[in-house]
Amino acid sequence: MCDQDQFEKDRQEYEARGWVTRRQFGVLLGAGVAMLLPQVANAVTVTESDVNVKTPDGTADCYFVHPASGTAPGVLVWPDIFGLRPAFRQMGKRLAEAGYAVLVVNPFYRVKKAPTAEKGSATPIPDLLPLAQGLNETTHMTDAKAFIAWLDGQASVAKNRKIGTQGYCMGGPIALRTAAAVPARVGAVASFHGGGLVTDMPNSPHLQAAKTKAPLLIAIAANDDMRSPNEKNVLKETFAKAKLPAEIEVYAGAAHGWCPPDSGVYNEPQAEKAWSRLLALYGKALA
Repeated sequence: MCDQDQFEKDRQEYEARGWVTRRQFGVLLGAGVAMLLPQVANAVTVTESDVNVKTPDGTADCYFVHPASGTAPGVLVWPDIFGLRPAFRQMGKRLAEAGYAVLVVNPFYRVKKAPTAEKGSATPIPDLLPLAQGLNETTHMTDAKAFIAWLDGQASVAKNRKIGTQGYCMGGPIALRTAAAVPARVGAVASFHGGGLVTDMPNSPHLQAAKTKAPLLIAIAANDDMRSPNEKNVLKETFAKAKLPAEIEVYAGAAHGWCPPDSGVYNEPQAEKAWSRLLALYGKALA
């Protein structure tokens, strides 16, 4: 699925836009993690741009991509701990080509503009923990409201259709809290290898999401399930009690972080399965 000419085209574009340096792209390519996602069937032409979104705490640098004509349901994407980077721009663009207006955010904008991980997904996680630890329930909620409001201010976003939100790794619980922060607008929530969805606190993300009406897709890594085998049961029981539609599945053979194409544990078959389930969720909930 890899094509060297496409890599060079990507490198030139990413470097020109300031998304990565030549050295950073070389590190990713040398590690075998600069990969192309499968093409979208019947992909629409899209328009993409770097944007700045005002929040109560400053200005967030984000990536916005949407169909070049008409309006489309909005989608808010929360990256994993490695942040906004070429892989998530690819993922956002692919979703836009499927017919959505997608905002991929830099969750660490309070501290640093993207890219926030020097070596992308090859960056040691301990180096990034201070960034992640600077976020909390309050920042999740205020950011969610600001980003959803920004999407609603865009001419390309359909106002008569609900907004979707999806998160990866640490972005999983933020996606759940996004639904709780803006319940009137969020119509679907997806979490992929999300960490911290279930806690023993009354403000646990899963309990907050259960108070909304947004259907959920919870895709769990096999090794995460091995570490916390009861979490899927808690999620199923909680959402069933709330009469909230929820697809909760452990992805066999998929390790934590299997969805982004630059991940060292990227699992294309299972990532494509997750992608197909995401489109099914949005196709129904955001129609």
